[in-house]
Amino acid sequence: MKKILRTPITKDMVKDLKAGDSVEITGTIYTARDAAHKRMLENLEKGIPLPIDLNNAAIYFAGPAPAKPGEPIGSVGPTTSYRMDAYSPKTMDLGLTCMIGKGARNREVIDSMKKNTAVYIGAVGGAGALISECVRSCKVVDYADLGSEAIHELEVENFPGIVIIDCEGNNLYETEPQKYKK
Repeated sequence: MKKILRTPITKDMVKDLKAGDSVEITGTIYTARDAAHKRMLENLEKGIPLPIDLNNAAIYFAGPAPAKPGEPIGSVGPTTSYRMDAYSPKTMDLGLTCMIGKGARNREVIDSMKKNTAVYIGAVGGAGALISECVRSCKVVDYADLGSEAIHELEVENFPGIVIIDCEGNNLYETEPQKYKK
């Protein structure tokens, strides 16, 4: 079943999502990879406020390629999400409700998703050029010195994904392979 999501993504919206649901997201999402996550949390420990409000936010684990002339963004495919596993429980404790990426997540992240009512949405790896067609605007929010790993604010329309892990811990990486074993 396809679910249409408009940001911000509230806990009530997350509760309605089930592993296997197709989604299309419209609104504001942020990009942040491991370097940005690390800096955000290190700065927070030093008393430096976060550059974005994580409450009900969606973070896409991606580093956009430079835009071609006349385009808002270049290719923007997902980064392997386990690289953010060390940071994700803390970001969810701070209000993050939606993570978008590719690949499996560890048990600590899944337990934190259940505790914090958050969801993990899979984006198709290798489809960054197609995904970029959903981006209406892109601007660097902070950490410009990190280049493509800076935090970007994207305005997206009908950004496609699949709920990989829902807030109850149902996980397509665990359930689906069983269907194909002989």
